[in-house]
Amino acid sequence: MVGGMAMNSKGATELNWDDLPAVITGFLPAHEAREADAAVSAFAADAVVTDEGRSHRGVAEIRSWLVNGGSEYTYTTEFVGAHRVGEGRFDVAQHLEGDFPGGSATLHYRFVLAGNLITRLTIEP
Repeated sequence: MVGGMAMNSKGATELNWDDLPAVITGFLPAHEAREADAAVSAFAADAVVTDEGRSHRGVAEIRSWLVNGGSEYTYTTEFVGAHRVGEGRFDVAQHLEGDFPGGSATLHYRFVLAGNLITRLTIEP
């Protein structure tokens, strides 16, 4: 145990939702609610988001991704778990249910932070 949080064999520290940095707990609900202004404010000016194998660089491209990505589907998300995997690095698992192909998926949101901003986000199964 480290500070009341369990460490796994790979050195990752398991976290609860309330243990995550505020920038992550602010971004994820804003992203789900499609609140692009609130969500994009979590990113550094030169941040990169990779989703569905495509990278979106800088605030303008990230805003476009936030507005248009997955907009043809409706879905709900549920927090599954999270780990600190290094300095400023977090892996948050979210389970999605909706009208997208397959109807159900658990995705990992892999964040890299610098201070209070997201510099990199990779979303993958």
